[in-house]
Amino acid sequence: MNNNDVIRRVRYTFDFSDDKMIEIFKLAEVEVTRAQISEWLKKDEDPLFKGIYDKDLASFLNGFINLKRGKREGEQPKPEKTLNNNLILRKLKIALNLRDDEMVEIFDLVDMRISKHEINAFFRKPTQSQFRFCKDQFLRNFLYGIQKKYRPS
Repeated sequence: MNNNDVIRRVRYTFDFSDDKMIEIFKLAEVEVTRAQISEWLKKDEDPLFKGIYDKDLASFLNGFINLKRGKREGEQPKPEKTLNNNLILRKLKIALNLRDDEMVEIFDLVDMRISKHEINAFFRKPTQSQFRFCKDQFLRNFLYGIQKKYRPS
């Protein structure tokens, strides 16, 4: 799954306007323009399409956390320079304040059976033996599940 798919799905699920997207980036202390937002949201085949870098998506997700949970005191977290599906899943979990059982319910909405133990494996340190990489299929289904939960129409 590419970064543009993630930002498109989050935007659609929560029905964010361009102004709201700019505000979310500002919550992470990053300035973006409407033109940048527009280029990131275009279809991959569009000649004006531009890929969103990991650092920019991390900033968006940090801003999304700040929007949903409120800014924490002190210095804001620095956006990661490289993202993987595990980090994206973790940031979405934090932003939406989800517990493991709620994540299981979200996966159930898209007929994907997964246990709490399997979900926990995504959030472990990569050096632990129980760590598991979050494959595109899991992230895609999770994003579709939150879409079904938060935008059921």
